[in-house]
Amino acid sequence: MGIYVNPGKASFQEAINSEIYVDKSGLIAYINGVIRTQQKNLCVSRPRRFGKSMAANMLAAYYSRGCDSSRLFSGLAIEGEESFPMHLNRHNVIRWDVQRFLESKSGYDRFINDIEDMVIRDLKKEFPECGDFPEGSRLKTVLDEVYGQTGQGFVFIIDEWDCVFRMAKKREEMQKAYLDFLRGLFKGAEYVELAYMTGILPIKKYGEHSALNIFEEYSMLDSAELAMFFGFTEEEVHGLCTSTGMDFQDVERWYDGYLMNGIHIYNPKSVVDAVRRGKCRSYWTGTETYEALKVYIDLDFDGLREAVVGMLGGARCRVDATTSQNDMTTFKTKDDVLTLLIHLGYLAYDEDTEEAFIPNQEIAQEYMRAIKVGGWGGLTEALNCSEELLRSTWALDGEAVAAGMSAIHDETASLLKYNNENSLTCTVLMAYYSTKAYYMNPIMELPSGKDYADVVYLPKRGIGRPALVVELKWNKSARGAIAQIKDRQYAAWIADYTGDILLVGISYDKKSKEHACLIETWRKT
Repeated sequence: MGIYVNPGKASFQEAINSEIYVDKSGLIAYINGVIRTQQKNLCVSRPRRFGKSMAANMLAAYYSRGCDSSRLFSGLAIEGEESFPMHLNRHNVIRWDVQRFLESKSGYDRFINDIEDMVIRDLKKEFPECGDFPEGSRLKTVLDEVYGQTGQGFVFIIDEWDCVFRMAKKREEMQKAYLDFLRGLFKGAEYVELAYMTGILPIKKYGEHSALNIFEEYSMLDSAELAMFFGFTEEEVHGLCTSTGMDFQDVERWYDGYLMNGIHIYNPKSVVDAVRRGKCRSYWTGTETYEALKVYIDLDFDGLREAVVGMLGGARCRVDATTSQNDMTTFKTKDDVLTLLIHLGYLAYDEDTEEAFIPNQEIAQEYMRAIKVGGWGGLTEALNCSEELLRSTWALDGEAVAAGMSAIHDETASLLKYNNENSLTCTVLMAYYSTKAYYMNPIMELPSGKDYADVVYLPKRGIGRPALVVELKWNKSARGAIAQIKDRQYAAWIADYTGDILLVGISYDKKSKEHACLIETWRKT
């Protein structure tokens, strides 16, 4: 066994030995199904601490020759699969972590050579029968030679594959050289039995340098069959809460929200820390300063701040992810920024609707930290007023709600253009920010033309608060908003809700720059 060639099982042994281990060995069955097929090249991208390295260590332990890993997998899901004994410790594995070669800027200019030299050194030890390789040999040449003499192929496992694009953000020539290296290593090579890469970013697009299209990609935008293997599923989290006495609803509020292939996925780092320490708080976001998020949400793209404000209020934002270059520097539209935030885990993504949203309390807190130091006008103060405004709504005090809306508008005038219904919607979502404690995410009925926008808040189970049906009017009356709710029967579709339903009509007069609000209790007729 070597450091890079057939590295063995020690790293995965640590995961198994840990206080909390959640079995993700089902991934192996899927990978076994693609070895030596046209789908043998996989790139899995997920945010930090979503189990990527653990999965890479597991695969290395399972496939590596020169060790016996059978006990490690005893009792795990993969043990019952037909393919389990067929590949157990029967492959030559080449594994490296790119970050180890980029620990200082002094290594940037020769990290590719360093990777090749270290792997070739291990290959010499592993295959002495192939003789010595000439000084300065390229890795792909050596692998061709080994394969030609022994007929043995290789399973490649590359962790932090995208580290180059995250640490050397502006070194474009270096990035292109790295993509050329990977392309030369894998494309059309007979010695490749499997190429498995993990990172935070999907494969970088570089025109003709995007020729790594041999890879099947599994990202935060499209996780396909691998969704359940990275992050914890709801069932797994429920089991951990049951066994440790944690309040599942509390854990759900803090860490649920990522939606992949229709499956609710939780951040495993946060859940494990919460269960071990017996309390929910921001654990994942604590591993990186809020400055990292602030840099992106402060970018000056039209509509970006409105989108963030709306999502803080629980709304969703339509995202066109097709224009993203999958790096951390090339931004042409707000969609490019939002796409990056999805890959970084600061936004969740609904594949069916192509919408982004803030997934949970943990991530919402990170946005609030970034906003406090980001020059976002009075947004923090506006959100702090939300609880009082919500209580005024419950008390049917339309004047107090209108006054609260005006104050929030004044605080955030520098953030929102406030010239159409969408800006009014953002103000309302900010105003009702505190509904997160009592209500599910707002249900948005998008405008028909530019006449109206509806927001419906349904209370969480057991909260005992009224449902809210909010109708917004731009340059029209609040009374007209209430009439429209009634005439078009917006409340009728939640008529089966057994508690009270409040109709909230909010208007803004552009000329007088005043808000008005009427609130009524709805009665089923």
